[in-house]
Amino acid sequence: MTNRWRGEVAITLDGQAYRMRLTLGALAELEDELGEGSLMALVERFEGHAFSARDVLALLHAGLRGGGTMMDPETLAQAEVAGGPMAAARAAAELLARAFVTAP
Repeated sequence: MTNRWRGEVAITLDGQAYRMRLTLGALAELEDELGEGSLMALVERFEGHAFSARDVLALLHAGLRGGGTMMDPETLAQAEVAGGPMAAARAAAELLARAFVTAP
């Protein structure tokens, strides 16, 4: 069970469920890794449907780390995502969205 108010998002990789979450440190690493000057530029790429598979993998990798799962990027890239590439993209976009939601 994920807690959306903590920014958690669920994903199933190779038949195993994982909880993902973007921490502040992971967000800073994403800016650097993806060559963005700001997080808003990354959000705008997702909102404009101009994101790449590299963006999705980077977000999922950061989310897994934030959720407590250490998985190397190569393993993640080879993993079977339940629901396929569209489910992976939705999970990545949801991670970004939930990172900026404030609790009621």
